[in-house]
Amino acid sequence: MLLQLREDIRSGSAEEYIHRLFERIERSRLNAFTTLAKESALEAAREFDARPWKGALAGIPIAIKDNICTKGIETTCSSRILKGFIPPYDAHVIERLRAEGAIIIGKTNMDEFAMGTSTETSCFGPTRNPWDLERVPGGSSGGSAAAVAAGEAPCALGSDTGGSVRCPASFCGTVGLKPTYGLVSRYGLIAYANSLEQIGPITKTVEDAALLLDVIAGHDPRDSTSVASEKNYLSSIGGEIRGTRIGVPEEYFGEGVDPGVERAVWDAVSVLEDLGASWRKISLPHTKYALPAYYIIAMSEASSNLARFDGLRYGLRVGEDRDWHTTFSEIRAVGFGRETKRRILLGTYALSAGYYGRYYLKALKVRTLIRRDFEHALKEVDIIASPTMPFPAFRIGERITDPISLYMSDVFTVPINLAGIPAISVPCGFSDGLPVGLQLMARPFDEALLLRVASAYEQSTPYHLRSPEVV
Repeated sequence: MLLQLREDIRSGSAEEYIHRLFERIERSRLNAFTTLAKESALEAAREFDARPWKGALAGIPIAIKDNICTKGIETTCSSRILKGFIPPYDAHVIERLRAEGAIIIGKTNMDEFAMGTSTETSCFGPTRNPWDLERVPGGSSGGSAAAVAAGEAPCALGSDTGGSVRCPASFCGTVGLKPTYGLVSRYGLIAYANSLEQIGPITKTVEDAALLLDVIAGHDPRDSTSVASEKNYLSSIGGEIRGTRIGVPEEYFGEGVDPGVERAVWDAVSVLEDLGASWRKISLPHTKYALPAYYIIAMSEASSNLARFDGLRYGLRVGEDRDWHTTFSEIRAVGFGRETKRRILLGTYALSAGYYGRYYLKALKVRTLIRRDFEHALKEVDIIASPTMPFPAFRIGERITDPISLYMSDVFTVPINLAGIPAISVPCGFSDGLPVGLQLMARPFDEALLLRVASAYEQSTPYHLRSPEVV
């Protein structure tokens, strides 16, 4: 779709297209955007119309999650403590998007500091699911996924710490790709949990995700964990998948999984089999320990990363300055939301003297066991298939007061972040009228095969062609 849009814009008018997008955004009830970059986007579009640029994304508008730094555009992580923060630099991925001609139209809503599964913890208020305005879009990249699903942006970037690209993609019926850890530079991504998070594209099709990955993947000396990438992911899709071995983990089905979700995923496995792949059941035996290990590691890293937000160097200021302890406390009490405070406190507790070995160190050992589970399984099969989320989108307010229930939503996505492998969510059907996502996983840095299998499935089914009627 993006390739066709690029040609349409080149032969038509980028300014008119972006005008239509903003008209749609401004009458929307989704609350998908936190900041609109209307003037700069229209100015860029007029420059494009006067003298068309070259580049893989020339003239294509894109929405950016509000935790990725954009020079001259407010970046808040949907938190009061960062309101008014305008970065003086671009994140690495933004530099690459601009170099390929993309036009940034605004920043999208998210759970505060990417902490959540529903985009309900934002200081801007919740984003709504375009398939049902009474339901959540998933999180934490809910604004990006809702904007793409509703046609308010043709593509977007999100960040995935425990499933934050794949979860909203599943709930909103879009494609969400979490690349291998290190494939995309995190320079300019405001950190929540460094060892887990990765920037990834949210799009309408697998082809579009491959195109965006071609642009944003690659080595960046400013991120010591990033690696070189010389693959052309766009050219890897469209090939045969005959002979591909699919593994279906038995731990990802059964109790707690919505019957409609389970049925849609097994139908998807049958489609892959019809395309020439073979499948077998596999076991990932330490899956049941993934969720507690993930939250201990993520909260511990969050307690360290968020210590920098004190209001003295940038961001929120309240009242008059007094002694440092009182000033910090007053700013953080007003600036951070309830869920962010909870995670900072729990992470600080897990890292404190006497508890480090009991909680954090044990969580790291579990992480190693989970990574070995995937290494062993991916020697026997080429791709692992599962539901992305155990159920379709839930109602706004249904789980926000029960954090344990909310954390359980991530049970199928967090193991991938602990292992550092790539995964993608593609639409595979509907349950009670709401989208269902199929999650595919691959070996580290084997995004080419992952995208080829996902594209083959997508092209054999109609689900990616359906759009919500609301808005």
